[in-house]
Amino acid sequence: MIKVIIADDEEKVCQLIYHLIDWKSVDMEIVGVAHNGIETLELIKTLRPDLVITDIRMPGYDGLELINLGKQVKEDMDFIIISGYSHFEYAQSAIKYGVSDYLLKPIKKNELLETLNKIRKKYMQRAERLSVEERMKIRLQSDIDKLRAGFFLEKLLQNDPNREKIDIERCNEDHHLNFSPGCFQIFIVKLDYEYENLNESSIRILEDKVAQILRSSLKNECFDMEICFHGSRIYCVLNYEDSNRKTVRKQLKACMDELMVQKSIYDRIEFTIGLGSITDDIDQLKSSMKVAEMAVQQRLIEGTEKLIENVHQKSSTARMDIILSDLMKSLEASMEILDSGGAIEAIEAFKESLLKENISGHEILRTVISAFNIYLMLLRKHQLNIENAEQLYEKFSLHADLCSSVTKLFDCLSKFMSESLDAAFEERKQAYIKPIRTAKQYIQQNYMKPITLKEVSSVVGFNDSYFSSLFKKETGKNFMEYLLEVRMNRAKELLKETNLSIAGICEKIGYSDLKHFTKSFKKYTGLNPNEFRKIYS
Repeated sequence: MIKVIIADDEEKVCQLIYHLIDWKSVDMEIVGVAHNGIETLELIKTLRPDLVITDIRMPGYDGLELINLGKQVKEDMDFIIISGYSHFEYAQSAIKYGVSDYLLKPIKKNELLETLNKIRKKYMQRAERLSVEERMKIRLQSDIDKLRAGFFLEKLLQNDPNREKIDIERCNEDHHLNFSPGCFQIFIVKLDYEYENLNESSIRILEDKVAQILRSSLKNECFDMEICFHGSRIYCVLNYEDSNRKTVRKQLKACMDELMVQKSIYDRIEFTIGLGSITDDIDQLKSSMKVAEMAVQQRLIEGTEKLIENVHQKSSTARMDIILSDLMKSLEASMEILDSGGAIEAIEAFKESLLKENISGHEILRTVISAFNIYLMLLRKHQLNIENAEQLYEKFSLHADLCSSVTKLFDCLSKFMSESLDAAFEERKQAYIKPIRTAKQYIQQNYMKPITLKEVSSVVGFNDSYFSSLFKKETGKNFMEYLLEVRMNRAKELLKETNLSIAGICEKIGYSDLKHFTKSFKKYTGLNPNEFRKIYS
């Protein structure tokens, strides 16, 4: 038997959990009940249970502390946390500690039973206590799950123009489905969150919870249904009787209400359900999925936490091309002068132009991703290097897809562009600075010789015209002005620190004409060489 401890500071909750389940039927027994963290930890140390069902907030130790301390006593112990209101930070941390699942108050019998069965299966596999028959059953179910999920991967999610026509009998045979003639429909549950906020374990538990909600609400209304997790989307195909349309739609609304309840744990996740079109032809499911995809993208305009349907494309491609062309011109002008501020202003103008159009969320997302692609193309054109441009495009596309509003989408675009532009501009500036530094060093080492612009340009590998322009831009002086500055500063040092004659100093700093040197020195310092020596030597 799997040993279980129940811990909650409310005695009624403990009693509810105790009496809600036939514990023997799930091969479990309650070995202890506690009402605070300290008492629970003592029971863990004494009884070494396999599973602890605990409130996330209790006197003594809260759920997090209890999980941490309990795992030190018995590393493979499972925890289910229960919560009555928003404890997102606690729940997230608990999942990182290795919590197996969470339940929301008021606790539902079916949800608790499903969770316990899942933990029992994991425990039995870990303890290698499954019978041959049970192992065969688990393996068979795993194979069936893979076959059913393959329906999405092979028939719906791949863009294969030469795909075979979808046939009910063939699908049932190949993918272990139970489709019947009637209505077919795809819907998508879209999850939006900040990419860094959720770890893999959090997403896995959330996906299980969403699947549980969908199945409990819809399974009895359908001939068959199947769910597929892909990125931040949960796809679901429904097959039901035509007379059941209204009931199915009502249940989908109930699913949305149930998903909102989950925000008491995942308050930083936003949910949207996008409905695809209903068809009596299974081969049209691909079209139903496209309609569902357009619906979830419409959340950018209509907002999240609702069921969205019947979205249509509104704008012309030609108008979008004009807006993108204007953005391209503005970005290019900013890149030519390394002006990241100007590039961000261009994005703001692009946003204003786009929002003046009466367009769908689908068109906004597609146009914004096209804009980022244009931006990367312009970086390459202007030889502004950024590392792994392809990976940056994929990363932006991923983050953009997780934005739940137009404002967040454009903030994401601005952030990705400004960060990568600043890095590219800094690299370009460093590329400019290095040859200028080399040129300065060469001038300082050779100022006493009759060096020329052509000679120094050749040293740094640029033509005269480009080097002259670059030198002026980076130093604020042209080549001759800088050479004069170096020679005059050296002349001042020699006048102050040595007894060399004026003619000797003239020769040492690269002048062959004493009169020219004297005239240049006076123009530079306001004094002739003799006057300077009398005052400063």
